[in-house]
Amino acid sequence: MECGCSSLLSSNSVETIYSTQFSSFKPLFDLKSTPKLTSFKGISAKASYDTCVPKKGFSSIDEQKLGAADLVYHVNRKINPSFLTRDLRILDGFDDEYGGVIVDSERLPANPNVFASMLRFSVSHWKAKEKKGIWLKLPVEKSDLVPVAVKQGFEYHHAEKGYVMLTYWLPEGPSMLPANASHQVGVGGFVVNDKNEVLVVQEKHCAPSFVGLWKIPTGFIDESEEIYAGAVREVKEETGIDTEFLEVVAFRHVHNVAFEKSDLFFICMLKPLSTRIIVDGHEIQAAKWMPLIEFVEQPFIQQDSMFKKVIDICIARLGGCYCGLSVHQLASRFDGKISTLYYNCIDN
Repeated sequence: MECGCSSLLSSNSVETIYSTQFSSFKPLFDLKSTPKLTSFKGISAKASYDTCVPKKGFSSIDEQKLGAADLVYHVNRKINPSFLTRDLRILDGFDDEYGGVIVDSERLPANPNVFASMLRFSVSHWKAKEKKGIWLKLPVEKSDLVPVAVKQGFEYHHAEKGYVMLTYWLPEGPSMLPANASHQVGVGGFVVNDKNEVLVVQEKHCAPSFVGLWKIPTGFIDESEEIYAGAVREVKEETGIDTEFLEVVAFRHVHNVAFEKSDLFFICMLKPLSTRIIVDGHEIQAAKWMPLIEFVEQPFIQQDSMFKKVIDICIARLGGCYCGLSVHQLASRFDGKISTLYYNCIDN
């Protein structure tokens, strides 16, 4: 079968034979026959060669098996072999706003050998184009591609439940790519009713030093969740009490908390909208309305300077001697999005 040629080599043609793995294109060409490559983003690199008729008939080859094909070529006349471009394609992707490349995770080849060849060719192409950082997101169903990328110099950036993100910094010198998220964000809801009672809980799973401690409902905010919304949700989930956010009265910042990450914890003043407690049996051992004085006089709170200060601030806010940070929704031309700005605003 011909490959872009009208006929096979004649018996008196000068022929040079090469045998190679398709994962490397260098041995495919005679020293006098240099490939001319012109890349197009998201499509195959084009090549013209002074060759290319297989020694024997060349049928259609499945792309997933192409990386392992062992082919023999004859040098003849200048042609454009379409089958050679299959593993010389650039990975689909798009440019980011910082001169880098984001690889399209939905259009990755499934075969590790094909992926290795395409990734190697793509990195060389992006280097020639003076690109900067490469972002490679590999979904869990293609996790067998991870060691291939790592072997070619990619580094772990972060991982989520359904994927791992890897990066590659192309220029010389230290990487300028932003690091993974450095913080986890928690919230606590300080809820006081008209009887001067605080909504408190005892956690089912806690450190031995916290056993028996009555504390305010706390938890982590979800992805893309506002701080004020997370506080309202956590109180509802743990106690069944509906609330309205009033203010952030204080926040704590501490480092090396979980997996060497830092922690931001926001204490929010909430107004109760209901009174009937429904305990979350998965996380909470017990919940109740507790007189404020009894809550403050717990030994753990009295002996811990930070917890005591937080309670003092909350009591000052209840007495009108302190103003926390309220929520304000504002639009910004910087990113074109609606942002939540927290600041104190004393009402006349």
